[in-house]
Parts: sequence; C-alpha cells; structure tokens
Amino acid sequence: REGKSVAIVDWDVHHGNGTQDIFWDEAAIGYVSLHQFPLYPGSGAATESGTAGNILNLPVAAGSGDDIYFGLFDESVLPFLRDRAPDVVLISAGFDAHERDPLAQMNLTTECFAEMTRKLLGFPVLSVLEGGYDLQGLSTSVRAHLEALLEA
Repeated sequence: REGKSVAIVDWDVHHGNGTQDIFWDEAAIGYVSLHQFPLYPGSGAATESGTAGNILNLPVAAGSGDDIYFGLFDESVLPFLRDRAPDVVLISAGFDAHERDPLAQMNLTTECFAEMTRKLLGFPVLSVLEGGYDLQGLSTSVRAHLEALLEA
C-alpha cells in the first residue's frame, strides 16, 4: 500500500494455496512456490500464474532432491525475482522437504536449505519459519538457514 513490492519464496513441501489465493490479483506481490506435486493440498500446478502473472508455481516430483531445486532456483526463481525487483523477499521457510521428513519425499539435504538461503541474499530478506515434522532434520536445517542468513 506504500509503493513497496514484495516477493514471497515458499519452499515448504506443500503448495501454499492460501498464500496464492490471497495474492492472486495483487500485481505488487510476487509469489513463488516450490512444492512436491502431487501432494496435499493438490493445488500449485505450473499453469496457476495469477491474474497479473505474479505467481510462479514450480511443482516438483517426489524424490527429486537438491540438484532439481538448485536448477529451479537458477533457471526460474532468481530470474523471476530479478524481473520483479522486489523491495523485500519473504522466505516461507518450511523444512518438511528435508530427506528425514516422514510426510514427504523431496529428499532435500540440510545444505540445500542453506544454499537456497544464500541464493536469496542478493535481496533484502525476511524469513518466517513454517516448520517440519522430523525434529533432527528441522533443527539442523533451521540452524543452517540462520547461519546462511548471518553471512549477509
């Protein structure tokens, strides 16, 4: 409302259907979701792009792992963010895509979360913890994420 632009990068294993619905018509808010697909809630197809083209859904097959996420960051997420030139990037930092997590099959390593964080440090960032279901995977990933944020 004050002329600021925001981009949200959501790497939680589930698609952020609520976030997408809220910002579907908001051209000043960019939303990127990397998520296992198919998986609950069943939304987040690549064709869902918002009325203003402000939404980038990157559905990922189960078992894809770090290299797929790094490729999506380099080829899709970062160009989307550069084109939008947001004043701030809000990271929806869910860690349930971790390889230890019992509810999904993305197989991301702790280092993957740290590296995704580093890739976003060219922008002012704000990070919001969304969680994870394996306490060891969650704790090591949150620590790696925070340490990467401190590198800025």
